[in-house]
Amino acid sequence: MSTADSKRFAPAFNQTTLVILAGALILSAAMGIRQTFGLFIGPFSFDRGLPVTLIAFAIALHNLVWGFAQPFAGAAADRYGSAPVVAFGATTFAAGLGLAAVAPSGAMLIVGMGLLVGIGVSCTTFGVVLPAVGRIASPEKRSMAMGLVSAGGSAGQVLMVPLVQGIRLSSGIATSLFVLAFLMLLIAPLGMVLDRRARVGTPVQETPAAPLRKVLGQAAGHRGYRLLSLGFFTCGFQLAFIATHLPEYLSLCHMPIGLGATALALIGLFNMAGSWACGWLGGRFRQHYVLGWLYVIRSVTIGAFFLLPKSPASVVIFAAVMGLTWLGTVPLTSGLVAKVFGTRHLGSLFGVCFLSHQIGSFLGAWLGGLVFDLTGSYSLLWEATVVAGLVAAMLHFPIDDTAVNTPALRAEPAAA
Repeated sequence: MSTADSKRFAPAFNQTTLVILAGALILSAAMGIRQTFGLFIGPFSFDRGLPVTLIAFAIALHNLVWGFAQPFAGAAADRYGSAPVVAFGATTFAAGLGLAAVAPSGAMLIVGMGLLVGIGVSCTTFGVVLPAVGRIASPEKRSMAMGLVSAGGSAGQVLMVPLVQGIRLSSGIATSLFVLAFLMLLIAPLGMVLDRRARVGTPVQETPAAPLRKVLGQAAGHRGYRLLSLGFFTCGFQLAFIATHLPEYLSLCHMPIGLGATALALIGLFNMAGSWACGWLGGRFRQHYVLGWLYVIRSVTIGAFFLLPKSPASVVIFAAVMGLTWLGTVPLTSGLVAKVFGTRHLGSLFGVCFLSHQIGSFLGAWLGGLVFDLTGSYSLLWEATVVAGLVAAMLHFPIDDTAVNTPALRAEPAAA
């Protein structure tokens, strides 16, 4: 390669690297913070006298709001860029955490941790970050790039859970939530990095993009997209239930204090490897097959954990295996959407698909609290997560991943 060629490719490489790093940091903060919410169920209940059902509903509501807001956040990022969307989301997220910190009643907790946090998360996570990465990466490297961002984002869960646990035990609920709000404000400017590609002379797409309404209509009529969206419901259901209720479940099993926080941190640690591995596998095998087997592994792991005797060792093994399959669905799902429909409206299309995920998240978090209050046990929900995972696997295997044939829907910017 000539010196001129080297100089021409170096800026593109640097831009790709910067986008991946910025995306990983944004995801690390947003996802890491929301993964700590399960640690607040007991303290909110004991210290403020709030019912577990109400606290679980507030946590569950942010998942539902996230899901309904995600298509709009993705469409806004597609049209206006990531910078204003991330800045708005980080500020709203921080405001929700601050309101939860001082909430005098359950209603204020629902507004803060439910409504405001949900809107904030929709603007600072997958539906905004991964499309920016998908547009800058070449098609053959797209799944890997998305996997790297998801893996880097998992660092937040590893760091945030012990941080929050330590601050909460030493300084209380309010202080720990204010610290998290401050951290969210720090990542607000990083959205500008996701949009740097537009300022380095990247050639514009030659084929005109189809209107969003036409794209959504074609996606709605695509059997594979419908199956993918239905299967994504299970991912949200499983992860939200475990992230929200695992600490409390372990305390009911008379496990050592702090083991729940350790388990959540281990899930985040192993998710770093799992997300990277799923991105790598998605670049070498058909992504819907990888997704199908991932759901099978999850269901077997959850079933074994629920049925076998509990011990610190079994909790660690469960957390490790779940971590390897935790968020690996995201780069695979978004990569599959990009493979079929292209990247021009990826934020919007993934956002609609992600709505199904978040409806599952709402039900997983809320029903966990409701069933526990009604029965004094989480058994029904553990059983439901196993069945849901097996159903999701059956939905993914028959997906047709052939790219759509409408040229206007395949409009893509030149790859880095």
